[in-house]
Amino acid sequence: MSENKVLSVTRVVRRMRNLLELELGSMWVEGEISNLRRQASGHVYFSLKDEGAQISCVMFRGNAARAKVSIDHGMQVRVFGEISVYEARGSVQLVVREVEAAGVGDLQAKFEALKRKLEAEGLFAQESKKALPRFPMRVGLVTSGSGAALQDMLQVMERRAPWVQAVLYPVQVQGQGAERGIARAIERWGNGEAEGLPQVDVLIVGRGGGSLEDLWNFNEEVVARAIAKCPLPVVSAVGHEIDFTIADFVADMRAPTPSAAAELVVPDRAELIARLARADRTMKRAMRHTLEQYHLKLSAMQRGALSLNVERVLREPMQRLDQLGQGMEYQLQRGLDSATQGFEVLQHRYHRVHPEIILRERLEKLQQRKDRLQQIVQQRLDDEQRELESLKSLLRALGPESAFERGFSITVREDGSLLRSADQARPGESLKTKLIDGEVSSVVE
Repeated sequence: MSENKVLSVTRVVRRMRNLLELELGSMWVEGEISNLRRQASGHVYFSLKDEGAQISCVMFRGNAARAKVSIDHGMQVRVFGEISVYEARGSVQLVVREVEAAGVGDLQAKFEALKRKLEAEGLFAQESKKALPRFPMRVGLVTSGSGAALQDMLQVMERRAPWVQAVLYPVQVQGQGAERGIARAIERWGNGEAEGLPQVDVLIVGRGGGSLEDLWNFNEEVVARAIAKCPLPVVSAVGHEIDFTIADFVADMRAPTPSAAAELVVPDRAELIARLARADRTMKRAMRHTLEQYHLKLSAMQRGALSLNVERVLREPMQRLDQLGQGMEYQLQRGLDSATQGFEVLQHRYHRVHPEIILRERLEKLQQRKDRLQQIVQQRLDDEQRELESLKSLLRALGPESAFERGFSITVREDGSLLRSADQARPGESLKTKLIDGEVSSVVE
């Protein structure tokens, strides 16, 4: 191979770029925006697509700042730029210099049409929305079992309210047909007892961020109607704060992110403890104030008309007052002890349903079943072995070997057929007689 014909990767990609830039030059291209990403540097990256293809685009900071149109996911636009090649990756891209709106994209148009339809039916009405429970004990999660959104929600719930049990119904949150799985999960939670699911107090339906296409399953009518019919309060937590879906408008509560949904649904342990402490201080302060008022009244009475016999007249009322004060302090302390005990019960219940403990108990049961199965298999093998030995003994007793030991023999012809009678022997025929320790050949005379 001639060395002057071997090109480096950089030279090949550079030739591609020069060829595309010279051959195609600048042009107007129309399509729908997707996968929009705005960088901190001010550069904007997105894809421009139609029903047959898509191309990567970049609009650098200066052109993005001068753009007359603020582009967004799903917009139908016309862009002016030049075809080039990004050498670091060897990928073709359109370097955009100008952008104009060309109408609303197909997805955005479907979104607006469905939104108008459901709003006219009253599915967005505020008066039909259900309030979230203040102290839920079990929260249902409808999301991907492997997504980051699930881990974010579990971490928030563990930090804020570790006694609350999260129950996951894993679904596909992206791709063709995912909306049917999401709607089915919501419907089953709404009828949890009949469906064999744990009874929950509230549902969180959502996923992490993505493009308009990635989130589109939550814009489908079947999901919206499942949320509207669900008897449980439903919190929609789809995408990031700037993302809005049809599910957000139908749900009883919309959260900007999955983590924010978990914060809305469960109370904050630290805040509850602080509220109990404030209530304790308020009750004690009110009780001290009441007792001080009674003592002031008694002092005034002692200085008045009853001053001569005040000690004898007020002896019993003062004892009752002291007893009442002690009783109030006792009842207050008892209430605080009861609240503390309830909190400890919740913590204990949380530890009993912790996934790690449940997993350990199930592993122990699995090991017990494994040991029991091994015992059953070994016992069966032992029984089969004993039966085999019995059959071998019976075979030895009834087989030809036992007959040989008793002095019997077997005579066969050359073709192996058994000679049963002397009348069957023919003169000159060769025979073999089998004995216990060998064979004897003979000829019939």
